[in-house]
Amino acid sequence: MSCFWFKKSRSKIKQEQSIILASETYFTENEVEALLHLFKKLSSAIIDDGLIHKEEFRLALLRDSKQPNLFADRVFDMFDIKRNGVIDFGEFVRSMSIFHPNASEERKIEYSFRLFDLRQTGYIEHIQTIKEADTNGDGKIDKEEWQEYVAKNPSILKIMTLPYLKEITLAFPSFVLHSQMED
Repeated sequence: MSCFWFKKSRSKIKQEQSIILASETYFTENEVEALLHLFKKLSSAIIDDGLIHKEEFRLALLRDSKQPNLFADRVFDMFDIKRNGVIDFGEFVRSMSIFHPNASEERKIEYSFRLFDLRQTGYIEHIQTIKEADTNGDGKIDKEEWQEYVAKNPSILKIMTLPYLKEITLAFPSFVLHSQMED
């Protein structure tokens, strides 16, 4: 009897977590559940502890967990909201929400700025390919310059949108077949 109660209790907690994450992001409850299955797959690639480690993140992005990559490591750091060296499920969903097609352009611009602000100084520095964004010529790009540059070059935000996230339950239908949640 207690085993049944435990499973029912875990299911209720999982559903409550899905409801909370759906209310805080652009995902529906079913999409959050689909992301949970994706998260479980990513988080057990190397170390099966229910968290995504940097090596697992690199493996998912680059198919190589050992080779350091500045961009992959920076994205990992952005997902690691708690700054504890791992990504938990809540951090994963909240961070993936930025890449949702329904996320505002303003949030995508802010996130992309923070992504390129490698030293977290409030400026983008040392990026030769976007020198024209430095309109005041001080050798660094502030948030306003970045917003102006992105407005003139909207293709930059294309990397900030993953279209399949809008219909993740269709992209990963096997994840939702066992769903007990309603949208």
